[in-house]
Amino acid sequence: MQQIRKKQTIRYRVKKDLLYNWKLYLIFLPILVYFLIFRYRPMVGIVMAFEKYQPQKGLWGSRFVGLKWFEEFFGSYYFSRLLSNTLLISLKDILIGFPAPIVFALLLNEVRNRPYKRIIQTVSYMPYFVSMVVISSLIISFFSSTGPVTQLFVSLFRMPKTNMLGSNKYFQGIFVFTNLWQMCGFNSIIYLAAISAIDQELYEAAVIDGANRWQQTLHVTLPGIATTIIMLFIVRIGNILNVGFEKIILIYSPATYETGDIISSFVYRKGIQEANYSYSTAVNLFNSLVNFAMLITFNTLSRKMTENSLF
Repeated sequence: MQQIRKKQTIRYRVKKDLLYNWKLYLIFLPILVYFLIFRYRPMVGIVMAFEKYQPQKGLWGSRFVGLKWFEEFFGSYYFSRLLSNTLLISLKDILIGFPAPIVFALLLNEVRNRPYKRIIQTVSYMPYFVSMVVISSLIISFFSSTGPVTQLFVSLFRMPKTNMLGSNKYFQGIFVFTNLWQMCGFNSIIYLAAISAIDQELYEAAVIDGANRWQQTLHVTLPGIATTIIMLFIVRIGNILNVGFEKIILIYSPATYETGDIISSFVYRKGIQEANYSYSTAVNLFNSLVNFAMLITFNTLSRKMTENSLF
């Protein structure tokens, strides 16, 4: 009887909530449909990672091969190179690219001249909205043997005149710092929004206590945006193996595979160029599982250490 009453109570609550919030559910419906069709339905394709997929036979008609593609990938020469390159580029990007928007937002928050502040914001946001193809073309041009950046390095550091983008020595550094130039301004928007939400009375109290601008930033602004920083850091760690392959495949070459080839670009070559769909699906599934494990791990650690988490 108690279970029946509980079920009836739950049904009553659900029905009441639907009747009361039907407008909100109606707004949410297109988003739900989008995720079901374009996010969850394609996940059925994961089956390809465990079979020898042949387009003419279809997803369910192809021969099942188990973990063959995973064993082949883990035992290949490419595995260690791809994993190390992906981790190195991603960790460098986190080390340099993650704190940069925070620092930029803090500095921009101190600018009191509104027209000057808007000009800085516009200039810093602009690279994000430029096509990746155009950005990549600029990078190739700037870092070629006759490019302005190469010429600057030659004159300042007396380095040999060479195509910097075609060198394994410089490729990762070029990728990380051009990524910083492209993303820093846009990524600072969310931190500026978080800073604007801080209660201004806290700054007034800090001024009364004799705090200078640096002390206000240290004891009011940073604690005020700490939750936002933690959330975004967890999300970034959860994508640690997701390095932007679009930019990589546009600027790298066989000469820089040693340091520039990553898991995503390898998946592109195997799946699109070589039409080895099953092998590329297996590699991409491994990539997703590692990211998922990192997300769960760091989310759990954050919840225990800071009481802040995504879920």
